[in-house]
Amino acid sequence: MIMQLRQWSWILCLVVLLAGVASCTNDEPTADATTSETPLEETVPPAAETPAVTAELDTNLPVLDGMATVEMQINGSTVVMEVDGTKAPVTAGNFVDLVERGVYDGVAFHRVVKSPEPFVVQGGDPQSKDPSVPPQALGTGGFIDPDTNEQRYIPLEIQPVGAESPVYGQPLEAANIAAPPALSHTRGALAMARSQLPDSASAQFYFALADLPFLDGSYAVFGYVTDGMDVVDAIEQGDIVEAATVVSGIENLRQPE
Repeated sequence: MIMQLRQWSWILCLVVLLAGVASCTNDEPTADATTSETPLEETVPPAAETPAVTAELDTNLPVLDGMATVEMQINGSTVVMEVDGTKAPVTAGNFVDLVERGVYDGVAFHRVVKSPEPFVVQGGDPQSKDPSVPPQALGTGGFIDPDTNEQRYIPLEIQPVGAESPVYGQPLEAANIAAPPALSHTRGALAMARSQLPDSASAQFYFALADLPFLDGSYAVFGYVTDGMDVVDAIEQGDIVEAATVVSGIENLRQPE
């Protein structure tokens, strides 16, 4: 009974965190202080409250037609990720494209939540490369496409088990779909951070530090850590992605015509 009460207390704590106000900041952002912010969400600035991508799929986005392997160098060690374009073609395509562009080289992990239980490690804000950007602002940035000079957004993309294609633009519950996602939040899952707006993901990603089934169907998982999870577990707030490289599957990346 005590163990059950502790589990329910932990779930209630995370529900409160996920319901937090995305614009909330702290004067001294630390690993503990980040728990007062919305853990998985990018803070979308006012100008971005209406993302360019809607529930209808934007064909001007990179797509991954198959699998790819990405390696990240973090704290002098390697993290290997298998990125799944068969079940998350747009989300995986966006990530692989940003890796190829060098967007993640030098970015920081600005949000690390390990207490009261292991939760997520989040990074990928391009602003974190700029030392003049205050720590309080990290979590608000995305990828600015040099071809358009506008921020690229991708739709929420979740493929249910048994479905032939993903659902776009809304969580599975909102789409009245009871089937679980084909890519779930097991430990080591790689997923996209977003604001409360479903189609607001851009560049920020997170690693699941534990099985997080309560996030399934609401956030887009697009791959998994296959080697180096111990490196992910050791990440602290402020640690840097020294380099990110697509080591296989780049031929599966299809750019918009």
